[in-house]
Amino acid sequence: MTGLSAPDQQVFHEHRRLLFSVAYRLLGSAADAEDAVQDAWLKWSAADRSQVADPKAYLTRIVSNLALERLRSTRHKRETYVGPWLPEPVLTGGDASEVVMDAESVSMAMLVVLETLSPLERAVFVLKEVFDFSHAEIAEAVERSEAAVRQAAHRAREHVRARRPRFATDRSRQREATERFFSAATGGDVNALMELLSPDVTLWTDGGGKVRQALRPVVGAETVAAWFAAIGTVTYQGVEPADMKAELVEINGGPGILFSTPGRVIATVTFDFDADGRITAVHNVANPDKLRAVADRTAYDLGTR
Repeated sequence: MTGLSAPDQQVFHEHRRLLFSVAYRLLGSAADAEDAVQDAWLKWSAADRSQVADPKAYLTRIVSNLALERLRSTRHKRETYVGPWLPEPVLTGGDASEVVMDAESVSMAMLVVLETLSPLERAVFVLKEVFDFSHAEIAEAVERSEAAVRQAAHRAREHVRARRPRFATDRSRQREATERFFSAATGGDVNALMELLSPDVTLWTDGGGKVRQALRPVVGAETVAAWFAAIGTVTYQGVEPADMKAELVEINGGPGILFSTPGRVIATVTFDFDADGRITAVHNVANPDKLRAVADRTAYDLGTR
């Protein structure tokens, strides 16, 4: 951090949380988002800061561009990924757990939908819909014309709306359903699990080819219930049921379950709910490369302000 005055260092650190929040929503990876923020620091260190009128806008523009470049370069890897690709889960706290829009925008379900957008559409959607940037500000950030940004924003909005209907499930009901799922799964109660699941519930499992997982979505309440009811009776990734610890935690702005042994995190499980509070989708991340942020036990504040 040499070469920067204390005020310039302070300015960056004041906005660091915001920069990570932007980069994580754009990339769906805590590790890649941290790299983008670090690269933004290097660019900030090398910039003529006397010419920067609005440090927050300047830094957001830098990190958005860096994330956009990284997103384009990683798309091929994600297209050739073994099995379903899910975002890297993070433990959350602070604003994201209290503000519905913040929690929705960082949920696993929303990040999965954002993955289906083009890099430009994703950047425009996140900056406009989540962080409330103007079209002019976004145009400067992504180095496109304002007209192009407006078109991309419209396409992205329609795309997200079609694939991510908004269900106003009360957060306390989500928490209650997760707690009941937790009890039923760890107790092997198939019937109790069936009551919590939507008939056409879908389970997505991400092992990335590193650990054995279903390579295709598992569909239907009966099949998904049987899958989770077996947790307490079968060896998983070489771990005996008696050695597995399950705990309720907040993941990506909502209630989730963390499975671990004393030495490592095994998997995370998060849920999507319908308007009646029933579980419509389950996201199970078991790829060890994606569990490092959770294993560190760092709780991220992914608020948008």
